[in-house]
Amino acid sequence: MKAIVCLKYGKAENLVLQNVKKPKPKDNEVLIKIIATSVTASDVLIRKLDEPLIPKLILQLMFGFGRPRNPILGMVTSGIIEDKGKDVTKFEIGDEVFAYGSVSSTKHRFGSYAEYICLPEAWNLALKPENLSFEETAAIPYGGLLASHLIKKTSITKGDKVLIYGASGSIGTIAIQLAKNLGAHITSVCSSRNFELVKSLGSDVIIDYTLENSEKQLETYKYVIDAVGNSKSSTLKEKSKKALTLNGKYISIDDGIPLTPKEAFINLKTLAEQEKIKPVIDKIYSLEQMVEAHEYVETGRKRGNVVIEINTF
Repeated sequence: MKAIVCLKYGKAENLVLQNVKKPKPKDNEVLIKIIATSVTASDVLIRKLDEPLIPKLILQLMFGFGRPRNPILGMVTSGIIEDKGKDVTKFEIGDEVFAYGSVSSTKHRFGSYAEYICLPEAWNLALKPENLSFEETAAIPYGGLLASHLIKKTSITKGDKVLIYGASGSIGTIAIQLAKNLGAHITSVCSSRNFELVKSLGSDVIIDYTLENSEKQLETYKYVIDAVGNSKSSTLKEKSKKALTLNGKYISIDDGIPLTPKEAFINLKTLAEQEKIKPVIDKIYSLEQMVEAHEYVETGRKRGNVVIEINTF
């Protein structure tokens, strides 16, 4: 099968298309023919591995020294079950499914930058929402699970003012919708080119962080949600950390290890089927264009998600 292999940590050009052995499912696994996957900010972080010494060492202990232990990156899968192990009972051959290759900090599996992947049936794996395409479904798991992790740290009630910094990214676009479903009044922070997008998702107020003195537009909020973490900052962002009501809370995606439990994954499926969340796709690339896709995500300017089409359907 065709797969993108990461030869070593560093530049996107280290991602090379190769022919590798097609995997076979274990007794508790399904074999998925991948129709679409996505390139996430976490994929780029792992591929580059240019963190400071201590975080870099920790990441290499987790993922491998010199190059990823599993050289095929990618954790998002949208596709069709082609085969299954003898103990699999919840899925059938031909089922259209989507998945995220992590259920906890100790249970994770890369490998979706390829034509096929095997995953345990008990992991974050479910039937694909019928109302979405394979490409749209591939745009749900990463941003959706991380946004769910952030929203779970809140107790949003109707009318609460919530500011979302990094509102136009894969995490932010879902966070807007999850908070809006809970009745929040949303202030989104992004650049002006993304105003129409975040407005369409439910934003009530929008602030352009690139403008001089944009921090003067800040009000006070019950929750300030930072969907980009320490990788990006601005004067507005620093000021927003203190723009809180009494007992207000600042929540960053970089605080602790994000949890990706199965119940959150299934909830995203339900919300997508009910059209209460809408996945956002910026660009779609082919597997052969993986280097270009990584370079685009690395710019930090993507809107929503970057999707990779692998097999046709």
